[in-house]
Amino acid sequence: MEHLFKLQARWPGGRNEVGDIAAGNLKTQVSIPPEMDGPGIGTNPDEMLLGAAATCYMITLAALLERAGINTNTQTLESEGYVDVTNGVFTYKKIIHKPAIELMPTASERDKERAERLAHKAEETCMISKALRGNVQLELQATITVARMI
Repeated sequence: MEHLFKLQARWPGGRNEVGDIAAGNLKTQVSIPPEMDGPGIGTNPDEMLLGAAATCYMITLAALLERAGINTNTQTLESEGYVDVTNGVFTYKKIIHKPAIELMPTASERDKERAERLAHKAEETCMISKALRGNVQLELQATITVARMI
């Protein structure tokens, strides 16, 4: 089975213009970020790549934890994307995912160990991570805690 995703884009002209994209529920303006001497309106490819990697990771992790029967109190994610500019060449170098998984108060030490393993497995098996591997360095810094009994 194959899934098809489509995107429509409009770009009005030069480098520092503002365009727009629409793909399913994603509808936004796009431009070059101010860090790269652009207008910084809407989003940009760097943020969208980071967003794709982060949301894919987050959803994959949730599915793996659910299948393993590991209940969480909360799951949060901070992701960082690093772009190198050398001699005017822009290269997306690295993405670091920093998930924070808080297990339920009844979680065992074994549950914590399993959650840690699944956090790494999610990064290895996420579709976007697999697409980036070999081109963008991917790192994981997971924090696994157990909620306190109330």
